[in-house]
Amino acid sequence: MNIEEREVALSELRHVCDPAEFPFQTTSELSPKEEVIGQARAVKSIEFGLSIRNHGYNIFVSGVPGTGRNSIAKSIIKRISRDLPVPDDWCYINNFKDPDRPRAIKLLPGKGGAFRRDVEKFIEFMQNEIPKVFESKEYEEQKSRVVEEAEKAKEILFDDAGKRAHELGFQLTITRTGIVKVPLWKGKPLQPQELDSLSAEQKRELEEHEKKVDSEIRDFLAKARQLDKETHEKVHELNRRVAHFSMGHQLDDLREKYGANPRIPEFLGEVEEDILGNLREFLGQTPEMPFPIEGMDKGSFLERYKVNLIVDNSETKGGPVIEEINPTYNNLVGRIERKARFGAFYTNFTMIRSGALLQANGGYLLVNALDVLRNPFSWDALKRIIKKNEVKIEDVADLYGFGAGGIKPEPIPVALKIIMLGSPWLYYLLYNYDEDFKDIFKVKSDFDTQTTSSTDDKMRYAHFIANMVKSDGLLPFGRSAVAGIVEHASRLVEKKNKLSLRFSDLSDLVRESSYWASQAGRTSVLGEHVDKALNEKLYRANLIDERIQEMFAEGTLMVDVTGSVVAQVNGLSVYDIGDFYFGKPSRITSRVYLGKAGVVDIEREAKLAGRIYNKAVLILSGYLGGTYAQDKPLSVSATLAFEQNYGEVEGDSASAAELIALISGIAEVPIKQNFAITGSINQKGEIQPIGGANEKIEGFFGVCRNRGLTGDQGVIIPQSNVKNLMLKKEVVEAVKEGKFHVYSVKTVNEALELLTGLPAGERREDGTYPEGSINFLVDRRLKDMSKKLSASEKSEEKKEKKEDGNSGEAEKAAAPAR
Repeated sequence: MNIEEREVALSELRHVCDPAEFPFQTTSELSPKEEVIGQARAVKSIEFGLSIRNHGYNIFVSGVPGTGRNSIAKSIIKRISRDLPVPDDWCYINNFKDPDRPRAIKLLPGKGGAFRRDVEKFIEFMQNEIPKVFESKEYEEQKSRVVEEAEKAKEILFDDAGKRAHELGFQLTITRTGIVKVPLWKGKPLQPQELDSLSAEQKRELEEHEKKVDSEIRDFLAKARQLDKETHEKVHELNRRVAHFSMGHQLDDLREKYGANPRIPEFLGEVEEDILGNLREFLGQTPEMPFPIEGMDKGSFLERYKVNLIVDNSETKGGPVIEEINPTYNNLVGRIERKARFGAFYTNFTMIRSGALLQANGGYLLVNALDVLRNPFSWDALKRIIKKNEVKIEDVADLYGFGAGGIKPEPIPVALKIIMLGSPWLYYLLYNYDEDFKDIFKVKSDFDTQTTSSTDDKMRYAHFIANMVKSDGLLPFGRSAVAGIVEHASRLVEKKNKLSLRFSDLSDLVRESSYWASQAGRTSVLGEHVDKALNEKLYRANLIDERIQEMFAEGTLMVDVTGSVVAQVNGLSVYDIGDFYFGKPSRITSRVYLGKAGVVDIEREAKLAGRIYNKAVLILSGYLGGTYAQDKPLSVSATLAFEQNYGEVEGDSASAAELIALISGIAEVPIKQNFAITGSINQKGEIQPIGGANEKIEGFFGVCRNRGLTGDQGVIIPQSNVKNLMLKKEVVEAVKEGKFHVYSVKTVNEALELLTGLPAGERREDGTYPEGSINFLVDRRLKDMSKKLSASEKSEEKKEKKEDGNSGEAEKAAAPAR
């Protein structure tokens, strides 16, 4: 086989974006253009979910962070929300009949604030007007008239009682301590010494008259109390009439202004009745406290008349768009605040506060799914509100039966769309394990991570960069710099014909490129500055990679890059450390010996292997059996190991290297160490694509470069991975100069020929392989091992039979004679 036929063409190693494709010199020539790049499916889904008004059509925006899902979703929502009507205002008012259950009222947009101000003005007016009215001359005259009439009536009653008492021989006098009765004798007050001189008959007559006088006094007192009661009622009615007159026209104006809502006239009537029943509070006739106590002053009393405006849409244009970045239960649903008094907490309807759901009523609410799930009670509350279409503000403790009781505000009906942003795995987790999820989030908007690399899409990237330059105050980007950004977008997605949609990473590159251009004193960003930004970012993150490369150069990590060794292959793996991932070669070895144990993988036995890796090892056994054990049993034992590996191995990208190490060990054919190989295999021996091809190639290239490039070193990758190549310019330059090579293969046989320099050999009709081929050597060795194993087993059987025979004769000799 001609090795050059398998070498990947230089043009296939990296997608090069020609700056001449862009019809401008710098992005300053481009006019601002706001558009969504590559997310037509997601945009259409969001627009559908926002437009359909049926219940349950809330939207789950699914996508990995950095794809612009948040900014795109908000821009679409804000655009659509402009056409929605402005929702109503909502207020809580006192329920005078049941203060623990405040009432909710809605008003037209902006009317809530006006209603609150009007009520406050009314109460302030009454605070000033009522004392004035009750201090007026007219009121005093009317009150005096009522009191004087009562006093005259009492005087008449007392005179009548006094006359009857006088007729009975007693004189009545009113003192500060009450009514005093004095007995009379011969028209004069009876002295104590004169009482002793009275006969028994006279004393008995005096006592009887005294009883009648007491009855007269009681009768007088009863009538006097009735007069006082009637006077009090008349004064009270006078007070009500005067107060009603003073506030009647004010209330009438409010009723006329807000009469469209039937609850407001009812509320104003209750306010009027409560004021008339608590005139003393307005007249300052409440008993003074020896020291002030918070919550017990006049202002606290007047709170009962306030209007608690919890949703104010006076300045809202269209439907509200609310983004809740901290979706706790209180921030979503609302809360009831409390104040301390006498060592305890109290609350009332004025301390009710709305949450994001009420603020977004009639519009749209954006929340992050992971944040909602992290906050206790938030997810259950959100589902309950969506299903019932109402928000009930209550404490979490009361909700679950652990509270001490408190006010229970009336629920408020809501009609809004909830847009929840989250990752794909979170969407499927909720879909499969939450029975309500599919009924309340019926629209999924899936954000892609890549788009096509057409000329139009590249121009959209140029406009994206131009917008960033304007919004962030960056230097304009030249054509070569835009081309560099586009090339990096292809590398991020690992496809030459695709561009990444992870704009958070690209935005950082744009900003950093502008920084390095400004540091160099340039007025525009060039391609060299993009390269500088990429190299600097790599330098900030690749400390671990450099240390590993140093260990390869020192020989601490053992990998050969020259020569040939039997049963030893350079495999390739990718290490992901969070903010950076890189490739690293690993020595894979095998040992083959007689036995029937099959392929024993040391990583698997040591429990250092993942499930995908274990599956790949089992596939190796399937390939060996299907290829070489059609005419004989597979009588072989072999071990596989990742040398100097002390962590878990996962994935199947090393299965091709492991199979080649096994075949080399069986055939006793050396493997060229100047090559490294990556790729997974199936049971038919086809090489399947893997991930991280660029990083793996660059990792082996780094080892070879540090030890010295010989010109025959290279990496073998699956043919299906050629489209993923976006190698660094350094590697491409080395390939161009003939110092390094990249090869692609479709089958294990093609890889074997590259790594051994021998023909692989195809199976002939008689089941044999061409002499001198690798497969011929493997087949011959397996047959030889099978014969040796069979002979060994027969020898063991003869030995066991002989031992069994000798044992039987000994038993007969030892038996007693009969």
